[in-house]
Amino acid sequence: MKKKLLALALSAVLAAGALAGCGTSAKEKNSADTQSAADQAVTEENTESTDDTQIRLGGLKGPTSMGMAKLIQDASNGESDLNIDFTLAASADELTPAFVQGNLDIMAVPSNLASVLYNKTEGKAQVLAVNTLGVLYIVDTGDSVKSLSDLKGKTIYATGQGATPEYSLKYLLKENGLDPENDVTIEWKSEPTEIVSEMAASSDEVVAMLPQPFVTVAQSQVEGLNVAVNLNDEWNALDNGSSLVTGVVVVRSDFAKEHPQLVSEFMDAYQASTEFANNHVEEVSTMIEALDIVKAPIAQKAIPQCNITYMEGSSMKDALGGYLEVLYEQNPASIGGALPADDFYYER
Repeated sequence: MKKKLLALALSAVLAAGALAGCGTSAKEKNSADTQSAADQAVTEENTESTDDTQIRLGGLKGPTSMGMAKLIQDASNGESDLNIDFTLAASADELTPAFVQGNLDIMAVPSNLASVLYNKTEGKAQVLAVNTLGVLYIVDTGDSVKSLSDLKGKTIYATGQGATPEYSLKYLLKENGLDPENDVTIEWKSEPTEIVSEMAASSDEVVAMLPQPFVTVAQSQVEGLNVAVNLNDEWNALDNGSSLVTGVVVVRSDFAKEHPQLVSEFMDAYQASTEFANNHVEEVSTMIEALDIVKAPIAQKAIPQCNITYMEGSSMKDALGGYLEVLYEQNPASIGGALPADDFYYER
């Protein structure tokens, strides 16, 4: 589309030049004609050329990959010019080595991991876009939690120790007057499914922090489960100049330098894919199941609470940069030891 717009713009310029040429000398006209012919040749060459380089794309099971379902299906069905080889993983640990070794070009990962990769690879990773905002919720089976302050004295089951869920929870607790080390007990589990099983088996009240779509899974398996607090809303209420950024899309900087037009086309397709996910929930849910991200019925119920989005450029930098500053203040190691420089945020 951008190539077509460029061609049209150049054509308009050439037409205007032809009209102006009526009042020029023959020498000037010949020079203009020569230049116009050269410009037209360049335009035609750019319009006809297509970068069909395969994009090796990685994603995780969960919300950070839901927004790319339409993009992947279109590429697979030949309904897109993009050539995509998609790898789905249960953990970011499975994708990161392939990315660092140059075997993945683009991937959707937790926001802090993008900064860690940038620092560890000395700037070889750049963030293209924010693709998911807050997906964390406080749930309980006793209906005693109405706000974060109600968590005082309680045990909270949670996953994501050492990652963004831990830092986000502790930050929000502090901002609501609670000491995460003394006022609550956080019991860390390795998988959200462990927490769902714990809640289903217990006859006592259980309080947990769960991400979508596991909140939806828990609601189908745990009788009397209440969604007590939306942590994304709590973060926004602080009005601290940042957003609770769960997931981002990162690219190898070398790949972006070698294929700028292809990366731009990918970004356009990705944005359209996220918009499709939010506006055609039932249809995209079948695509999500086909990719083995999550079952369609779960996806259909969870998507409205998954905060799938697309932010690039200055809005991405404001949202993500502010969030990384919050994480850095809590634990510099959580973002790789230092706040990334401006070249971390990809611009096209």
